[in-house]
Amino acid sequence: MDERADLVLAADRHLKWRALDPLERALMQLCGVCLVGFTSTTLLDVVTRVAGHPLLWPQEVTSTFFIYGVFIGASAATRRNDHLQLLALTEAMSGTTRRVFEVMNRAVVMGVGLFLVVYGWQNFLTGFGSFRMPSMLPIAYLYAPIPLCGALVALFSLEQIVNGLRHGFAPPPSNCAS
Repeated sequence: MDERADLVLAADRHLKWRALDPLERALMQLCGVCLVGFTSTTLLDVVTRVAGHPLLWPQEVTSTFFIYGVFIGASAATRRNDHLQLLALTEAMSGTTRRVFEVMNRAVVMGVGLFLVVYGWQNFLTGFGSFRMPSMLPIAYLYAPIPLCGALVALFSLEQIVNGLRHGFAPPPSNCAS
């Protein structure tokens, strides 16, 4: 694969499994779809209201894109190590102390992911008893990304823990000459 097309930074490659790179790419693309969908349906809603012919469905679609975007984005951000970490604290450490704190940080994030799986799934199942207006779709479809996000957050945290323990958490030294 062309290095320019690689989403994983060279400094973070030691914490990533190449097998999960296509999943990260798909998550990033879905984030883009959600952002475009959220923006365009909000614009449509505003334009139709200003024109004096408001529509009901754009608000429902907008909230769906927003909710899916948040949970898909949280999953992608966890893989990219852009979210949910106390980086400033651990980057100032080295050796065993850093290793312990890096594992603890990621273990806490993995725990949050597992809670999202368990309680998100319960929420999803409960959502079949309530319905959205005006579509009358079960509200469960809004809860669907929660357990999926939790599973991905847990997976990406595990990936970083395993690879960090194998290769170290600190980025490898740069190969460029000073």
